[in-house]
Amino acid sequence: MPQSLANHTIAVPETRELDIFVGLLERRGARVIRCPLVAIKDASDPKPVLAWVREFVAHSWDDFVLLTGEGLRRILSCIEHNEASLRGPFVERLAHIRKITRGPKPARVLRDLGLQTDLAADEPTTDGVISVLRRENLQGRHVAVQLYGTDPNIRLMQFLADAHAIVHPVAPYVYADASDDEAVRALLEQMRSGAVDAIAFTSTPQVERLFAVAPNELVLAALERTRIAAVGPVVREALKRHGVDVNYMPEDSFFMKPLVSTLEEAFAQL
Repeated sequence: MPQSLANHTIAVPETRELDIFVGLLERRGARVIRCPLVAIKDASDPKPVLAWVREFVAHSWDDFVLLTGEGLRRILSCIEHNEASLRGPFVERLAHIRKITRGPKPARVLRDLGLQTDLAADEPTTDGVISVLRRENLQGRHVAVQLYGTDPNIRLMQFLADAHAIVHPVAPYVYADASDDEAVRALLEQMRSGAVDAIAFTSTPQVERLFAVAPNELVLAALERTRIAAVGPVVREALKRHGVDVNYMPEDSFFMKPLVSTLEEAFAQL
């Protein structure tokens, strides 16, 4: 493979698919700094998730909004580890409910189950979900919503309430720190000194963790000395809220491999 990223140092805050992402970069010659910022864990108490699954199976809800692929995987994992007999009825009910996906990742998990998206968000963001649902009559419809982490997604909840839908949210996983604060501060110092060519963000919680570890001034100073790559528009918007502009983002396929290709193309032009 051509060493298209040789002599470039790239920081990777990914956790769950860290080795895959690092491998993609190192095979292209990059020097990679691993600093996983956020770990994803099952909800500490499975009982509320299981109770939601039982309701999902028992009642003929109308719509299911899937905000992340991880969320559906965690629901299935919770079932398998705690009440395996629910899996068949859950997947069967999932096949019949109208499924609205925020982006390609939940759509891919559905395909793994032999299922398809019924409505795709106009763009892979909360606003994209709201935009596609705005064209639908939701009055009186029972809408299941898979949240991400502990974020209540107030904007989506308010939209559904205003549309007179009956909402059934579930939060099947939480975020936790993956590296200690000292390791994160060390990464920021390397970035501030100019030793890091780019940092590649793959989730919103990574951005929030970075800004939670150190004063805004320090984080912004580090990011100003580093090129910023984002896997997709959700992450770009999170950075924008902190006053950070993204230099590189894939145009239409928001996964790690297109992100690596985008970095290759960008560095080839420097």
